[in-house]
Amino acid sequence: MDAIEMHRQQPVRLLGWDDLRAKGIISSKPTIYRRIKAGHFPKPVYPGKSPAWPEHEIDAYLLSLIAQRDAGGAE
Repeated sequence: MDAIEMHRQQPVRLLGWDDLRAKGIISSKPTIYRRIKAGHFPKPVYPGKSPAWPEHEIDAYLLSLIAQRDAGGAE
């Protein structure tokens, strides 16, 4: 099932900067953009002028950080 099919069944929640902070992502905007460019952070979508991230992608990112930590790969 692709992402479009999956989200026909459930709504997509988009997260802005404040929502990222609420999930514990406290990096600065420039740091987040550097991580995006390096392929280490999900790319945003632009439903308006400000960037937003699908919540499921941010949750997957956070889970991958936890998995890296548990595998001994975190700094």
